[in-house]
Amino acid sequence: MDLFQDADQPAADEAAEEPTPERVAVTTPAIQRSRPSTLRALIAASLLSATLASASTFALFSLTADHASPGTAASSATPNAAAAVTGALSDGSDLTAVVAVARLSVVTITTQGSSTFSPFSVPASGVGSGIVLTTDGYILTNRHVIEGSDSLTVELADGRQFDGTVVTISQTDDLALVKIAATGLTPARIGDSTTLQVGETAIAIGSPLGTYTETVTKGIVSAIGRTITLRDELTGRPTTLKDLVQTDAAINPGNSGGPLLDAAGNVIAINTAVSTQAQGLGFAIPIAAARSLIDQALGAPTS
Repeated sequence: MDLFQDADQPAADEAAEEPTPERVAVTTPAIQRSRPSTLRALIAASLLSATLASASTFALFSLTADHASPGTAASSATPNAAAAVTGALSDGSDLTAVVAVARLSVVTITTQGSSTFSPFSVPASGVGSGIVLTTDGYILTNRHVIEGSDSLTVELADGRQFDGTVVTISQTDDLALVKIAATGLTPARIGDSTTLQVGETAIAIGSPLGTYTETVTKGIVSAIGRTITLRDELTGRPTTLKDLVQTDAAINPGNSGGPLLDAAGNVIAINTAVSTQAQGLGFAIPIAAARSLIDQALGAPTS
């Protein structure tokens, strides 16, 4: 039996039954959690089966997040840089220009919190990515990147760092809105995920393994409308994500919350999960699902 199966495609011998979502062993690349070595010993001694410092990750899929070093994007670039390469972006013929602009809108989010396993409570940290929505610091990311954190640090492409505040956490999707006290940022170009077609170019940007900031990977839109089920490592609670974009662009821990772009540099989805039992099987939330959070950011008073 295939590890992945279209949710609305029941197996031949189960045609009369209600189709169920795919169940896949996946990692949530959005956040990579750090764990003290002494903690491992405590877990082993206590025979704890859950993984410490991963309150917002899932057992079946791994969200894409990790710690990243300061970026090296050209600090001389301005919010008007996108306009300078509009011609190149229009047909996607110059991916170098596309990436040069898009990377300015991608941030690294480092979280600090704690994981509690009675009788232990230990510090935990994780790193994911985010997408700049407004010049005054509204940022879109995955819910699992920031959920359960006590504090956030947002690092821009030019290496500057700001404290972040969670503004809104979606109750229906793996999405969240974060705010930093910054101005003059470069907002991402928001695309239209409702017109996606299988075979289109897909470009992912993020901080895989928390070290390789602004890494760019390229693939295609492999499928649309996918449904996957994830399971929280700590609670065992399943989470179902629907209508996802499937891509073979490499997505790794540290990429969660970062953008999946089309060939013109427009954000078409938010990278969320990747299979742990196959290669080239990544999933992203269509940007259309983030419309309410985007509208909230755009409609907020300018700081």
